[in-house]
Amino acid sequence: MLFAFLLLAGVADWVPMRWTSADPKSLDLVKGTAINCLLLERAQWSPQFAKSAAEIGVATLGVVRPESSSVDGAIDAKLDGVVLEGDFDVALAQKIRGRLADSRLTVVELPVRSRMRLESNNPVIGTYQGVWPGIQVEVGGAAKAAPSGAPWIDTNMGFLRFVRAVSASTIWIGNVPPDKTVVKAERYLQVICDAAVVGARWVVALDADLTKRLFAGEPSALVDWKRMTQQLAFFESHKEWRNLQPAGQFALVQDVSSGGLMSGGILDMIAVKHTPVRAVPTRKLIGSAMEGSKMAVNVDPRSLSEEQREVLKRFTRGGGTLLTAPPGWQFPAPKPGQITLSTDDVKVLDEIWKEMNTMTGRRNLGARLFNVSSMLSNLLQTSNGKETVLQLVNYSDFPAESVTVHLLGKFQRAKLYSPDAPVKTIAVYENEDGTGIDIDKIGVSAALVLE
Repeated sequence: MLFAFLLLAGVADWVPMRWTSADPKSLDLVKGTAINCLLLERAQWSPQFAKSAAEIGVATLGVVRPESSSVDGAIDAKLDGVVLEGDFDVALAQKIRGRLADSRLTVVELPVRSRMRLESNNPVIGTYQGVWPGIQVEVGGAAKAAPSGAPWIDTNMGFLRFVRAVSASTIWIGNVPPDKTVVKAERYLQVICDAAVVGARWVVALDADLTKRLFAGEPSALVDWKRMTQQLAFFESHKEWRNLQPAGQFALVQDVSSGGLMSGGILDMIAVKHTPVRAVPTRKLIGSAMEGSKMAVNVDPRSLSEEQREVLKRFTRGGGTLLTAPPGWQFPAPKPGQITLSTDDVKVLDEIWKEMNTMTGRRNLGARLFNVSSMLSNLLQTSNGKETVLQLVNYSDFPAESVTVHLLGKFQRAKLYSPDAPVKTIAVYENEDGTGIDIDKIGVSAALVLE
C-alpha cells in the first residue's frame, strides 16, 4: 500500500490532518482537497478505513504515544505508517523505529522541541509543541504590546525559520486548538498561514465543536471547512515558494542553546517590527554564510569557534554592522518543556532589543511595510534574485486595508496572489527605497510576487 501511494505523493508532500472518524464515508470531506495524510488515534485504526483512504490517494498514520507505545495494531490495520508523538525515551523511540523498519512503515516523529532530530535525513521532522497563533489579548480586551510598540502576535514563525535554516526536511508542527474553545474560521486560516509562509505545514486539527458539526454536515461548518481547504490548496499550488531563499539584509546568528527553538524570542521580535530577517544557525556559520547581509546580531558569541569568529570578522571588515551580546550575557535557559519566553526572560533580552532597534532604525533592509500592525511577513527570493516574493499574514479578524510596501531595488512588475481572489496586477512606482506598491485590502493572507 505504501509504495503504491508514494507513486502519487512523496512523504515530503503529505499535507497532514488529525482525523477522528473511522467511517470511510467521512473521507468524502477530504476527497479532492489538498489534504492527503490523516493522523488517526487508536480507536480509528481500521483496515477498511485505510483501504478506502488509499483508494483516493490519502495516507493513514497511526498516532503512538509513550504511555501506549505498541505499534502492532497499526501494522495489522495496514496503515501507511505511524506518528511518534510526545516525549519518548530515546531508546524506546529507536526500538520502535527498528520495529517499523522491518514492516516497511513510514515513521514521522513529533517530539518535544528539544528532542527534534534536526540533523536527521528524514523527509519529515516536526514537533507537537507550538503556540496558538494570533494577536495576544490581555484582560480587559486590549492587545498586548510588543517591545516595538505594535500589538504582540503569538506566532511559531521564528522557531520555524530557525529549523528551516538548519534542516532540509519538510517540517510539521502539530499544535492543537486551545482546550474547550470554539475557534473562529479566521483563526484556523491564520494557523495554516503561520506555518506555511515560512515553508512548514501545520497538522490541521479542529476543535470538538467544529468536528461534530462538520461530520454532521452542518452548512455553516461546511462553509468554514471550504475556506480552510481553499487556504491549504493555495499554498500547495505554489510549492515553489518553499524552495526560495530568505531575502533581506538582516541576519540573526543563533543556535539551539541561544533560543533557536523558542517562540517569542529575538527572531519574532524582529519580525513583529516588520524587518525581513534570516536565521543563520551557528553550526552553519562558515564560508559565505553572511553573504547579502548588511546587519547582523550574534546572540551567543561565546559559542563560536575561531573559524566562525573569522566569518563574522570578514563580515565587519566588508562593511557589515554587527551587534554582539554584552560580555557575560547568556540567553535564558528554558525550563523542561518550555517553548516561549517568560516575562522575566523578555526583560533579560531588553538590552539587546534596544541596541538592535537603535541599529536598524528606519532603514530598509529589504522591505518596509506600513499599516500592517496586525500582520507578519516573510520576504523570499530566487537564487538569481530575479523574482521576489513577499508573503503576508493578517492575524486580525478583519481585513487589513491600505497596505503600503517599500522594497529595495527596481521592480518592473508586481502581482498579488490570494486564496480567495484571482491574481491581480498591481501598479509599481519608484520611491527613495527603490520600489513602492500599494495594496487596497488583504484578508487573511496574500503574496506579492515581483519581477
